[in-house]
Amino acid sequence: MQPNDLIAPGDVWLVGAGPGDPDLLTRKAERLIRAADIIFYDALVGPGILDLIPDHVERISVGKRSGRHSKDQQTIDQLLVAASQAGKRVVRLKGGDPAMFARTAEEIAALRGVGANIGICPGITAASAAAASAGLSLSLRGVARRVQFVTAHSQGGKAIDLDWEALADPACTLAVYMGRDAASELSRALILAGLPGATPALITCDASMPQEKNLRTRLDLLPLVMKAFAENRPTLILIGEVVAQADLTACAEATTHKASV
Repeated sequence: MQPNDLIAPGDVWLVGAGPGDPDLLTRKAERLIRAADIIFYDALVGPGILDLIPDHVERISVGKRSGRHSKDQQTIDQLLVAASQAGKRVVRLKGGDPAMFARTAEEIAALRGVGANIGICPGITAASAAAASAGLSLSLRGVARRVQFVTAHSQGGKAIDLDWEALADPACTLAVYMGRDAASELSRALILAGLPGATPALITCDASMPQEKNLRTRLDLLPLVMKAFAENRPTLILIGEVVAQADLTACAEATTHKASV
């Protein structure tokens, strides 16, 4: 199959770029990138993946990061629609997986509204990459039979609207996306809902990238440790007993003593 056989003029593919490492990109995603006429890409798409874009392909950054939005969602929707109606082969490159906290539904609705042909190419999500780097399984027989994925990003500085009692399940692994700035609220609310303060937690910054950092700590120390560790980097938090299985050769560990120094 030739690359252009995957995508016809006017088609739009929402493509998962994975956590950042180009080696974790799917083969289909790479073929779509090479077949596109124009690519709209997120801020969290790794530089090694952007290097795969051929020189003749138009590239437009539509990245959104906490507090720094280069394009609002409505503008992104309009750009995708315009490119499709102009007969271009369009790839919308999203960090991680398009189905995971990626505003994909809004883009699909806008494109369906004009009759555009849409495809979705999944990608590896950051929680999977963080677990792999730390040498742990998100689920574990007898410890965690369930995994919950949440985003801690709030709208307009409002309190995070989550079912804390459901999340504070000691037999579950909780993966928190965009949780860096909400560490204090996460810790406080989960402990109030019944999750022990000693519950293991893993902070992963820049998952899968050469500059990746991992730190194992406890739920009650999460706010203090986060301030010193994550800085302004893309951060994912894993909370639950499976974190105790993390490979400490791949992770630093913050104890009460270390965190208070």
